[in-house]
Amino acid sequence: MGSRNGVVFEDFFPAMVEKLGAEGFMKELGNGFRLLMDEEKGVITFQSLKRNSALLGLQGMSDEELMCMLREGDLDGDGALNEMEFCTLMFRLSPGLMESSRELLEEAIVSEF
Repeated sequence: MGSRNGVVFEDFFPAMVEKLGAEGFMKELGNGFRLLMDEEKGVITFQSLKRNSALLGLQGMSDEELMCMLREGDLDGDGALNEMEFCTLMFRLSPGLMESSRELLEEAIVSEF
């Protein structure tokens, strides 16, 4: 297996954003979290990510890449991703979204109420 210096999974997210549009991507984040999470634990674990990665079009990722993704997003060091960590990771991996994220977040909040 060749060594990889870059974080390969970044390449998947621009395509997702392009496909869904930024607003659609925002709405899908919450849905994506629920699809990927371990239902008993309420967080995304390595096992739940591996089991459900095809739902995000990530079925080609190796275990090593999935672990890297999990570690990258795990801000509190518990070995899993809660919803906030998942959303934060998705935004960090989608630089184009960062520019409009504030407006999108405000729109999302307004539309919730």
